[in-house]
Amino acid sequence: MKKRVLSVLIAASMAVVAFAGCGSSSSTTSGSASGSAAASGSASASTSAAATGEAEYAMISGTTTPDNHPYNLGLVKMSELLSEKTNGAVTLDVFGNSQLGGERDLIEGLQLGSVQVTCVSTAPLAGFTDSFLVFDLPFIFETSEQARAVMDSEIGTQILNSVEEQGLKGLAWFENGFRNITNNVKPITVPDDLKGVKIRTMENQIHMAAFQIMGADPTPMAMGDVFTALQQGTIDAQENPVPIIETNKFYEVQKYISMTGHLFSPAPVFIAKDYYDSMPAEYQTAVTEAAAEATPYQREQIDEQNVTGLESLQENGMEANEPEKAPFQEATAPIYEEYVKDGAGMVSPDIYAQVQEIIAQYPAQ
Repeated sequence: MKKRVLSVLIAASMAVVAFAGCGSSSSTTSGSASGSAAASGSASASTSAAATGEAEYAMISGTTTPDNHPYNLGLVKMSELLSEKTNGAVTLDVFGNSQLGGERDLIEGLQLGSVQVTCVSTAPLAGFTDSFLVFDLPFIFETSEQARAVMDSEIGTQILNSVEEQGLKGLAWFENGFRNITNNVKPITVPDDLKGVKIRTMENQIHMAAFQIMGADPTPMAMGDVFTALQQGTIDAQENPVPIIETNKFYEVQKYISMTGHLFSPAPVFIAKDYYDSMPAEYQTAVTEAAAEATPYQREQIDEQNVTGLESLQENGMEANEPEKAPFQEATAPIYEEYVKDGAGMVSPDIYAQVQEIIAQYPAQ
């Protein structure tokens, strides 16, 4: 834990240097940060900020994804909207490519105050709450429409807000799309094709159990280490949405992509709750509105990159196949019996039932 805290603080120091040198992917211009700015006189201060080019609240955001990934594009859109809404008094600089650390580091950075905003996968949140685990059930969603309906529902909001006591305030549901398998062994057409394949997964108990039940050897690994591990043959395979595979150039070290769509990856956007609470009400409103308004744009980027990304992967030499999902669904069905039950580390039966009720309203075509 001490090492992780130290890494976050070091990353934050690096961010300040990069920030000063305009090294972020955000187009906003930020001056001195003053997270403890007084709430009174915020309107006049906003006018002053526009005149001097200095922000009252200069926020830093980190992700593990490349600058052209939809996570980052969505946060940059949020940054632009936020600057417009506050006349430059509140800004957001976006640092991708794990510059500020991995997802665990970024979450802890929100708690420590070294990072103000982040967009992460739900997997590392399992250590804070079990509410997000429903999204980790394999093949629970067949379409993006179903997943988005759940994220945008009352239960979706409840899940997003379930980590406020841990210092994370949920702002919006971005997304990463459906996860697919790449490997260097052979096309994955049936579950048996995964037997003996050493595959990188996130450090998530349900993800790992799903691959184990299909005979694979799941190996948790930080995203920043995956490319090298694939290149060196330490692992045979990895699983991620198309935008991640393409923007990370995994086509340089992987031959096959199998469109299994075995998991859907929502991506909550969080702000440090203490930092948010220190803001005047009008700035809080601007932050929540900017995040909400950036969400449709971010999802559009996912939809677009799912198409163009797959085309790019094939143009760069990857062989794509789309297996029948039924055998994989059958193979992973025991995961539901094992994990949908009351208890720590389990998917709440009540949450699962509410999610299923929403999914039923959006049948797959």
